[in-house]
Amino acid sequence: MPPRRFAIGRTEDAVHPDTIRAALAEFIATAIFVFAAEGSVLSLGKMYRDTSTASGLVAVAVAHALALFAAVSVSYNLSGGHVNPAVTFGALLGGRISLVRAVFYWVAQLLGAVIASLLLRLATGGMRPLGFVVAAGEGVWHAVLLEAAMTFGLVYTVYATAIDPKRGHLGTIAPLAIGFILGANMLAGGPFDGAAMNPARAFGPALVGWRWRNHWVYWLGPFAGAAVAALIYEFLLIPAETPHAHQPLAPEDY
Repeated sequence: MPPRRFAIGRTEDAVHPDTIRAALAEFIATAIFVFAAEGSVLSLGKMYRDTSTASGLVAVAVAHALALFAAVSVSYNLSGGHVNPAVTFGALLGGRISLVRAVFYWVAQLLGAVIASLLLRLATGGMRPLGFVVAAGEGVWHAVLLEAAMTFGLVYTVYATAIDPKRGHLGTIAPLAIGFILGANMLAGGPFDGAAMNPARAFGPALVGWRWRNHWVYWLGPFAGAAVAALIYEFLLIPAETPHAHQPLAPEDY
C-alpha cells in the first residue's frame, strides 16, 4: 500500500473532464449556498431594523444549515461536496485530493460566492451584502481562535461522515450532519464574529459589498482549524492499513 502523502497531481488532470465537472459542481453548489445564506441575512435586515436578536440568530443559523445541507447534497456525487475552501484544504493535507484539483476547487468556490453575492445585490435593488464583522469588544485574535475552533468541528464532521473509509451507512447522512454542525456553530459564535467557517462565504459578500475590515480573520482561522482537524483524523484515527485514494472521483472513493 502506498504511504499517505501530499499529492501534487498530474498536468493532464487540469483538463480532465472529471476535474472540470467537479469544479463546476463546486461553483454551482457554493453559489447556491452563499445566495441562500447571505440572502437570509439581507432578508432579516429588511424585515427588522434590529437584527441582533435571539430569534434573528436562530433564523439565520437555520437558513445556513439548510442551505449547506442542500449544497453538499447536490455536489456530493461529483466533487465530494466541499463547498468551502477550508474543507478542500483539509482534504488536500490528508492526501484525499491533489493540489491541482484543489486549486480548481478554490477558484470555483470563490467565483461561485462572488456570482451569488452579485446576483443578490441586483435582485434586492442594490442592497450591499453584509458579510462578516468582528463584534465590538471582541479581539481579532479571539475571533481567529473562534473561527479555528468552529471550523475544526466542521471539518472533523466532514471527515467522520464523508471521508472516513469505515463510515459505512453513516455516509448517507453526511450532508445533514455537516449542515447541522454549521448551524450549531453559528448559534455559538454568531454574536462574536458572525461564524463564517468558510473563506468563500466571507469573500463573496466582502468583495461585492466592499467590506474588508478584519477580513483576514475569516481565512486564517478556518484554514488553521481545518488543518488541525484533517491531520488528527487522517493520521491518528484512520488506520494506516485502510485503502487510501489520492485522487477521488466519487464519494465511495472519497
